[in-house]
Amino acid sequence: MGGNKTCSDEYLVGYLSDKGNIREVNEDYIGCYEDNKIRLYIVADGMGGHNAGDVASKTAVESCIEYIRRENDSEDKEFLLKSAINYANTKIYSKALESKGLNGMGTTITACLVYEENAIIANVGDSSCYAIEKGGIKKITKDHSLVQELVDEGSITEQEALIHPNKNIITRALGTKEKVEIDTFKMKINNVLKFLLCTDGLSNEVSPKEMFDTILSNNNKEACRLLVDMCKNKGGRDNISVIVFEGECKNDGDHSR
Repeated sequence: MGGNKTCSDEYLVGYLSDKGNIREVNEDYIGCYEDNKIRLYIVADGMGGHNAGDVASKTAVESCIEYIRRENDSEDKEFLLKSAINYANTKIYSKALESKGLNGMGTTITACLVYEENAIIANVGDSSCYAIEKGGIKKITKDHSLVQELVDEGSITEQEALIHPNKNIITRALGTKEKVEIDTFKMKINNVLKFLLCTDGLSNEVSPKEMFDTILSNNNKEACRLLVDMCKNKGGRDNISVIVFEGECKNDGDHSR
């Protein structure tokens, strides 16, 4: 499993990364970092040649955490998170230039930084962030993918997108170019019970309703295990990574409806 876990016991977080049923290597990487000011959670889904994808995703997560630990005193948390991702982009891009075996590698990244009563979510690529509230689940991020562009222009429907043959083609990635465009979303967490971060290995197989029901009916760690198992029972064609963590509630208590 790819992962970087430096979380305290104050906030309970569930996390799991699995190579799935078909892939020989897990090119996903997950990580989190917590201190008395912030909580940071990240998923990354690498791509590239032999071993390059897992190098890219691991570099992305570890570089972001390294940067934020170092620059944590910054008051502008949105700028801090974007700067961390830009720092990671430079690291991956430089590594790819230095090694022929890593040439062309890249990764998605989706990160959520929680501070006070706020969350900043940033993404590049098609890994996702969902907010779970009592009334339902909503996707915060928007995929940077060919299929999403076709949906946006009205060429295909959301339902057609689910089975489109080119659904794995992303239009933005971290580390493939010298500069990267990052989308950010800022929200209050007052009504958010849980957040879910996942790579497309999960979201391509498991529906938002299944995510919602599983997360609200189980503690964070068990929810991650059940979601990965559900994904593998449906095929598990890709690597699967998931992080479930608290929104407004900080004790992983009973959120059942």
